[in-house]
Amino acid sequence: MDRHTRLKRLRFRAWHRGTKEADLLIGGFFDAHSARWSDEEIAWFEALLEEQDVDIMAWAIGSIAVPPHWDGPMMTQMKNLGYVPFVE
Repeated sequence: MDRHTRLKRLRFRAWHRGTKEADLLIGGFFDAHSARWSDEEIAWFEALLEEQDVDIMAWAIGSIAVPPHWDGPMMTQMKNLGYVPFVE
């Protein structure tokens, strides 16, 4: 599958998680960072999407520790949360 198609599929999966909170966190992260990802980073994100949303969200907000195999620069970017719009 070519890069464009792969990213298009990932964007859909990132924005259709099942809850608005997960959509904003995971989809927002994708939109903010995916244009600069290497093939390895795309593969990391693809694998991350197989995890449960509650776990991804808990890792990102720091309520539970990030497992060692997910910890690294990509998770650090996700923890920044500056890409999630504030909604009143």
